[in-house]
Amino acid sequence: IYSQYFRYPALLGISNGDIVSSRMLRIYIVLAFFMQGLLPAYANENSLLLLPKPGSMVHVSPAFSPAVLKGIKVHPTDPLRFDFVLSQGDGASNKQEATKLVKYFLAALTIPEKDLWVNLSPYEKDRIIPEGFGQTEMGRDLLAQDYILKQLTASLIYPEDELGKKFWKRVYEEAAKKFGSTKIPVNTFNKVWIVPEKAVVYENAKIATAYVVESKLKVMMEEDYLAMQQATGPASASSILSSRHPSPGGTLPLRAKQADAPSPAALTSQIIREIVIPELTREVNSGKNFAQLRQVYNSFILASWYKKKIKDSILSKAYVDH
Repeated sequence: IYSQYFRYPALLGISNGDIVSSRMLRIYIVLAFFMQGLLPAYANENSLLLLPKPGSMVHVSPAFSPAVLKGIKVHPTDPLRFDFVLSQGDGASNKQEATKLVKYFLAALTIPEKDLWVNLSPYEKDRIIPEGFGQTEMGRDLLAQDYILKQLTASLIYPEDELGKKFWKRVYEEAAKKFGSTKIPVNTFNKVWIVPEKAVVYENAKIATAYVVESKLKVMMEEDYLAMQQATGPASASSILSSRHPSPGGTLPLRAKQADAPSPAALTSQIIREIVIPELTREVNSGKNFAQLRQVYNSFILASWYKKKIKDSILSKAYVDH
């Protein structure tokens, strides 16, 4: 999943709060039109998703531990029979919630890994989600999480909220220090990636069980993600949750790196890393806004473990990624 910070077409140095408010209002109107056109119809019709209205402010949320799949027991003589271990978390778990988590597991097991992506970029309206993945609850819920991520990242740099004030104050200060003026154009359009940072699975081979004992997601600027890919080689599809679909050759499409951008853009990106990314990281790993993403991630980890365990079996050839 990735998000993008929406473009604020303003010059630094504006001090009139009314002018800023007016510009922000126009930005949110544009954002609303973007999202109305991009958001799938079911997201508006399905009240269970409880999505904020397009263009509305989304604030950071309190810490919350959702119900997640914590473990799985496999029966060697009946490999399509699973027993799941459910962690109830802070919410009231029920059969419907447990069924949803199992469906996440089955989707991660059977949807081809190259199709496990979603994309709500306003510049790619014809490429939102693969058709097969779009028929699953996992695909629907990841689209909803991407939508919330876009709303939240735009809200975090709104200049009249606490974090936004801190962000723009730093931009003003650094611009004056580095360029001798605050009247420079600033483009705050920056893509953000969420990728797995850590997944620890404890396996007890004697009783054919596995438990997720640790899972953590990482938030990165796109230029940092691409630099990491170039340094280490393309990650396998099973190790990344993103909205950027790998090309047929297995590599990600390259974009201009931030180093190629004008210095003011590099300055803004650095301030986003220091102020906005830590807040997004906390929210993604513990906030209630992204509880569904963490549910998907745990189910995804268990499905990845299972596929690795049976990858050489006849069952794998007949069932996995089909």
